[in-house]
Amino acid sequence: MDKLKAYLIGFLIAVIAIAAGIVWYGGWKLLLQVILVLGFLGVTLMLLFFTGLTFYAESWKYGAILAVFTVISGYGLYLSWVWKNLEVVAGIIVFFIAVVAFGIWYISEPDLGLVDRFKSAESLEKAGKYKQAARKYEKAGNYLKAAEMYLKLGWMESAAWAYEKAGEYAKAAEIYEQLYEKEKDTYYLKEAHEYWKKAGDMERAAKALERYAEEEPWFWEDVAKLYEELGNEEKAREAWEKSLEYYKGEAQEEGVFWEDVGNIARKLGMEDLAREAYQKFLEYCLKEAEEDPMWWKHVAEAYEYLGEKEKAEEARKKYEEYRQKIMKANEETSKFPEEEKKE
Repeated sequence: MDKLKAYLIGFLIAVIAIAAGIVWYGGWKLLLQVILVLGFLGVTLMLLFFTGLTFYAESWKYGAILAVFTVISGYGLYLSWVWKNLEVVAGIIVFFIAVVAFGIWYISEPDLGLVDRFKSAESLEKAGKYKQAARKYEKAGNYLKAAEMYLKLGWMESAAWAYEKAGEYAKAAEIYEQLYEKEKDTYYLKEAHEYWKKAGDMERAAKALERYAEEEPWFWEDVAKLYEELGNEEKAREAWEKSLEYYKGEAQEEGVFWEDVGNIARKLGMEDLAREAYQKFLEYCLKEAEEDPMWWKHVAEAYEYLGEKEKAEEARKKYEEYRQKIMKANEETSKFPEEEKKE
């Protein structure tokens, strides 16, 4: 049994013991009185705190409402303490239960006025209250109609969300493409790509991702792979060439990208460029390995790319020696004092 469970059980036993003691001392009436007093005391203190906080924030309207509730709760506390007018106490309890129930019901549809809550989605739509109608349609699970309402309001992202909930992924994708044309935010192209994929239209997904890659060039590789899956070799090659240009630029600043340059160049049949890139990748890895032996793994990969099997094996051995040393050090530091004594 864990500590939390033990504490909970202990607390429950203590509460039962105290309740039993109260019943033994003064009967069930006293127990009920204690429960009511403690209950009203907690509610009164809580309401008092929020009333003060609301007045401090200069929200006079809600502060006044909370003040009224605080006075009612305080009166219930007083009556419970002196044990008088119990029918009033019961009425106060019913009143607070009704207030809480009303609050939950009201919060469940925060955008609807009191009268609109009792109207149907259809009647709200006819009255031109599209926002309220959309909320009603959503609650009923009619996301297609909700999307229609959002479109009438011009709330494109909300409409896309509703179409997604309705399983109409193609319509959601179209909306995100429209949003891109309007906002010129590449986020919308990425979303359009994802929804075209969900809709099963991989051609449109590829086109959306291609437009995305024009502004975010590190995605050209993904575009190329997607066109390969579609069997469009011409478009795939174009994307690979653009990806190559992107990585060549990145490799000038960060040498680790020469590996990507080499891989793509080899894929495109540019063997001279591939070998040149792998050689630069090797030089970068050798330099890094001087500081961090973990890089011997990548040195081995670079030699493999260049076809130098023996040097690749030597580098791999150095990496393995380093890895074994790290594993041994970890084993020694993880031993408990008792285990060290036994050894």
